[in-house]
This record gives sequence, structure tokens and C-alpha cells, in this order.
Amino acid sequence: MADAKIQLELVTPARRVLSQHVDSVQAPGAEGSFGVLPGHTDFLSLLKPGELVAITGGQRQVFAVGEGFVQVSNNRVLVLAESADRAEDLDHAATKAEVEAETAKLGALKQDSAEYELQRASVERAAARAFVAGRKG
Repeated sequence: MADAKIQLELVTPARRVLSQHVDSVQAPGAEGSFGVLPGHTDFLSLLKPGELVAITGGQRQVFAVGEGFVQVSNNRVLVLAESADRAEDLDHAATKAEVEAETAKLGALKQDSAEYELQRASVERAAARAFVAGRKG
């Protein structure tokens, strides 16, 4: 099975970001980061905001992903994420400013308000983008 591949589908509510055969996938699961190789056991996991890496022929494709779900089944990895941005499309200074702005908005909300959890999720997605943007290069 040396030539086995995984079909990776990375999808957001707005678009299909990636549909490609890859050698491996590394994803930020809610219980910790995990890797998937061909022949991996089937499972379903919550996805937390962070860095998703797809490796093909030694080349890395890096994405900042928001919260969502990952399903692994029959050499297929389906990632349903609230957001997904390619690392090369992210500007580190802009993402740092986004984190500051989103954090300030969060600070203005009461923890028991209806908007608090939505804004907290926005801060986590912004932080994931800033993390990925800071690691590229």
C-alpha cells in the first residue's frame, strides 16, 4: 500500500476549499491534534480552530481552520469547518490586528449574553489564523 492515498475534502459553509488525494492529514481535534494516514481506523471528531496540514509527496499545504467536524472513513477525510484559509493567503500583521479587534469586542460583552459564545468563537478563529500566518515563511 505504498502508493495509497487519502481523499481529503475541506469544506466550509461558503465553498469547497480543497478536494485532493494526499499522503497524510494532521488536524486540530477538540481532544488534541491527530494525524491520519492511509488505512486509518474510521472515526468522527470535533475540530477546534487551529492548523490543518495536508502532505503530498513531501509538500505541505497548510490551512487555518475554524471549529467543525472531521470524519475519517475508507481512506477519506471529510473536514467540515466554519472557516478555512490557506496559510499563503494570510497576512501576519492583519491577522494580529484581527485578534486584537475581536478580543476587544469580546471584552465588551457580558459572559451571560447571547452573543458572548459567538464572539468567543470569532476570537478563536482569528487566533488560529494569526498562529498559522506567524508560522509560514
